[in-house]
Amino acid sequence: MNLGAAIIEALESLTANKLRSGLTILGIVIGVAAVIAMLAVGQGAQDTITGSISGIGSNLLFVFSGNFEETVRNPKPLTLSDAQAIADPFQAPDVKAVAPVLQGNRAVTFGGESTTTQIEGITPEYMEVRNYKLLEGEFINEEHMLQRASVALIGPEVADKLFGTREGIVGEQIRIDNQPFRVIGVLESKGGGSFGSQDNRVLVPMTTAQARILTRNVHDRVDVIFVQAASPDSVAQAREEVAEILRTRHRTQLGADDFTIFSQEDFVSTARTITSVLTIFLGGIAAISLLVGGIGIMNIMLVSVTERTREIGLRKALGARRRDILIQFLTESALLSLMGGIVGIGVGWLISYIVGRVAAASNTPFTPVIGLDAVLLATIFSTAVGLFFGLYPANRAAGLEPVEALRYE
Repeated sequence: MNLGAAIIEALESLTANKLRSGLTILGIVIGVAAVIAMLAVGQGAQDTITGSISGIGSNLLFVFSGNFEETVRNPKPLTLSDAQAIADPFQAPDVKAVAPVLQGNRAVTFGGESTTTQIEGITPEYMEVRNYKLLEGEFINEEHMLQRASVALIGPEVADKLFGTREGIVGEQIRIDNQPFRVIGVLESKGGGSFGSQDNRVLVPMTTAQARILTRNVHDRVDVIFVQAASPDSVAQAREEVAEILRTRHRTQLGADDFTIFSQEDFVSTARTITSVLTIFLGGIAAISLLVGGIGIMNIMLVSVTERTREIGLRKALGARRRDILIQFLTESALLSLMGGIVGIGVGWLISYIVGRVAAASNTPFTPVIGLDAVLLATIFSTAVGLFFGLYPANRAAGLEPVEALRYE
């Protein structure tokens, strides 16, 4: 029996019991749809998180006070002097730009509207290092720094909450911690990420933040220093240069650093690991549905073998070989799972699309991604499930003796 004849006979057999075949296929449809949807959600989450980290800037290093891996007694805080030393091209030739930042949460109001958001005291280098762009207005400059100007850049999320719009806001006066500030610009949207929403923040000059909003016990103390390497290839070297400068300035011994340096790749790698584990976990749960569907196929095929015992005996009596019977029943089970897999891919795509629309409606920057590898994996796996669970019934059918099969009632 050739493959074409086996497929035609399998289709005839399956269409003779449409309801039973449909219910069997349904189990595979649910399993494949669940696998496709879960993989799409996992991939979408990974792309969103890694994209938001990449959107923070390019070739970045993040310098924090304190050692995150081991306890260090009396760690020295990061200061503006540290940032200036790191920016020295003679001490750190692989560093392109440095942006120290003061951070803290404060209440911001306009008219009758109020919101609590992150306030950042920044320097003019911040825009380049963090790769920010403006929807309107101008960025903070050296003049604002020298004058300790009461000016602010606001994120689009803050603009929406306070003004209900992102346009025509320049020149308006907001109050930060009950102090008046003039809006000089609106930041372009960057979305959310592992550092919180990049849009829900207000930027003010570093000197203004130090003197009036985010005061510290050490005058020139900063919370984090963003360091931009000259190129992707020089990130590792820039990291070593920054570490050596801080060890010298803080007089720490090797291995007892009172600071921690992360690179963008560290965050991206961690995020990918977490989302990959989550995707595998969700995919594994969804794959259980496929196994249940496979058991359904085996159950139906065993029933089919019992019902068609006389037919099998007649075929063998007329010269059908063991291999012909085996191929016939394996083809039926494979077709059941393959059809279920094709329909399941469509259903999985629909579920992913709905999830994406729901995320868009709730202003969540998340889009499920269905990759070709997920489609191929689901299709191959579903067909393999059909063959695996159809093997025992097919083997049982092929092993029937013609005489006993013809006498079966």
